[in-house]
Amino acid sequence: MPEPKVVVDPEIVGGTPVFAGTRVPIRILFEHLEAGDSLDVFLADFPTVSRELAIAVLEEARHAVAPDAHPA
Repeated sequence: MPEPKVVVDPEIVGGTPVFAGTRVPIRILFEHLEAGDSLDVFLADFPTVSRELAIAVLEEARHAVAPDAHPA
């Protein structure tokens, strides 16, 4: 079974979905991207999130909303 990438636990940030192994809410990544920041800016701001984990979460989101879409 693959390791979870997103954790939802009422004991961690009140149940807000966070990157596994961190207290960084997933929404912060999307807020950075919506503001025009690059993934590198997000990763610099939140060094506890690895590049691999951030990309994996973005891929999961893509699959959830557009399962037939292909990565760019």
